Formats: sequence, structure tokens, C-alpha cells
Amino acid sequence: MIDLFISEACPYCQKVMKYFEENNIEYNKIDTADEDNVLRLMTLGGKDQVPFLYDEKTDDRLYESDDIIDYVKNKEM
Repeated sequence: MIDLFISEACPYCQKVMKYFEENNIEYNKIDTADEDNVLRLMTLGGKDQVPFLYDEKTDDRLYESDDIIDYVKNKEM
């Protein structure tokens, strides 16, 4: 399952989460309001920016909302 790092106030995060929900894409929502999650985000991606997708199966890491949506469209989730 993919991890999606988000901030509830971020409109780009809301866009990705809405797409995931409308298309029944299962994911782990990781809120960066928790400082431990920010540290994990920085370790995985290198910058404090959301949304951030991490696919542990393939080790893919993406930041931009449109790139994240395109990624899941082109993968069998």
C-alpha cells in the first residue's frame, strides 16, 4: 500500500485525497501535523513539502499532486 504524506489544510493534498477516494485507491494517510511524520517525510523525500507519495513496493517517491495522480492512474492499485 502507498503512503501519502499530507497536511489537512493543503489544497493540493485535498485534491489527491479526493481523487483517491473517488477511485477507491487504498493508501496510508500520514498527517504532517505530527512532528514524527515530518521527520519521516524528510528522511524519505528530502524536503518538507506535501503532498508526498511513497510507494514502498517500488521505492517511488513523488511530490507534485498531478504527478501523484498520474502515477496511480498508470499503476494497478
